[in-house]
Amino acid sequence: MTAIATLYPSLTRQLASRATLLLALPLLLAACAGQPTIVPTPQPTTTPRSTSAPPTPLPLATTQPVSTAAAPGQGPVARVIPPTPTCTAALDVTPSMTEGPYYKQNPPERLNLVEPKTMGTRLILAGYVLSTSCKGIARARVDFWQADGQGEYDNAGYKMRGYQLTDDAGRYHLETVIPGLYPGRTRHIHVKVQAPNQPALTTQLFFPNEASNQRDSIFSPKLVVAMQDTNAGKVATFNFVVNMK
Repeated sequence: MTAIATLYPSLTRQLASRATLLLALPLLLAACAGQPTIVPTPQPTTTPRSTSAPPTPLPLATTQPVSTAAAPGQGPVARVIPPTPTCTAALDVTPSMTEGPYYKQNPPERLNLVEPKTMGTRLILAGYVLSTSCKGIARARVDFWQADGQGEYDNAGYKMRGYQLTDDAGRYHLETVIPGLYPGRTRHIHVKVQAPNQPALTTQLFFPNEASNQRDSIFSPKLVVAMQDTNAGKVATFNFVVNMK
């Protein structure tokens, strides 16, 4: 070793330095072992998901069972006010039409014919009862009866049957469903309109753009309702005109 040191002094110094480092390394590791390594917590890279439920869409008219906020026979859920009629001349009396075989006396008084489990597309029917001079008739009796969404009449009870009295302006407002078809007839709603102390007008209302209208032998274009889609659903309007003697 002495000979090597004499011949290669530089190499001897490098070996001595490395030996010192090797001896000190265990002490250095021991000293570092007492201090934990702190690793930053990674932040989420995705946007937190909301736990709130999505907004409920507004209900649409369906052909499923219709339920109402009000009990059957109570006031309407959403009342439609028909436009005030403007008349420049005397009005023609609404055409009369056959009563048909399914009328029943003494129906209940109600604004809403829809009951739990009633099938059909929800419909609001609204309008005025007017005199030929275009004046609204208060407390006129308006009696409705019709088939349900499957085209069937209730002859045992009073489903899809009811009457109401017009308000002070002569307006009526009915919640029902669009009647279904049955053999020989197009879609229609039967109506009896009777002003106070006057004879009753018996008629029927029809729906526009029905292929079966032309096949119905008693269909009248003068008795077709005006239809529109609104926030309240499907709305039909029709003004009845009666003679006041």
